[in-house]
Amino acid sequence: MRNISFAVGEHYHVYNRGVDHRQIVMDGADSERFVLGLDLFNSEDPVGSIFEHSRLSKEDKLKPREKLVNIVCYCLNPNHFHMLITPLKEGGLSKFMKRLGGYAGYFNLKYHRTGSLFEGQYKVKHIQSNAHLLHLSSYINLNNRVHNLSGNLSQLVRSSWNEYVNSSGALCSKKIILKQFKNRAEYKKFSEDNLLFMRSKRADYAELKQIMLES
Repeated sequence: MRNISFAVGEHYHVYNRGVDHRQIVMDGADSERFVLGLDLFNSEDPVGSIFEHSRLSKEDKLKPREKLVNIVCYCLNPNHFHMLITPLKEGGLSKFMKRLGGYAGYFNLKYHRTGSLFEGQYKVKHIQSNAHLLHLSSYINLNNRVHNLSGNLSQLVRSSWNEYVNSSGALCSKKIILKQFKNRAEYKKFSEDNLLFMRSKRADYAELKQIMLES
């Protein structure tokens, strides 16, 4: 059991990767299933499975839900994920991540495998400064580009980057970040300038881990 309390209103970097660095998404349907879970499982009330949710009426699907956490930003890569999360309820982060962990059951059933999909429990780092918060948002939003993913692997990536720069999507609670910039274009420049720095530090794993909490 994790012996830690996550404070309501604080910000946390949550991340994990596939066991033995294996892929945790194999096709686009897996990626969409993971991101759908970010939305549906973020609810104070029981939501059942994604399959059960798919059978609800349109009216029931659109009913407002009381969220457990704010997801500030996220990136799902082929073999790991990063999220910046703010708990809204006592125990909210733990409850949300437990529900999200059900993705492993979906994956194992689909690919006829058994055992752990992720490398132990998800990892959590408390974000204690605004500078770290801003830079981490860039790191997460552009994480696939930090890793220079291309080709077929890049097609599996799902990220909140477009929410930030194009106002495309409403999964994330972006105000805490975007209110500190004049507009989306300024945030885009800030993040892409950071990208050059982050790529330059990838060769020095220890330093990157210290600066950006690389998983």
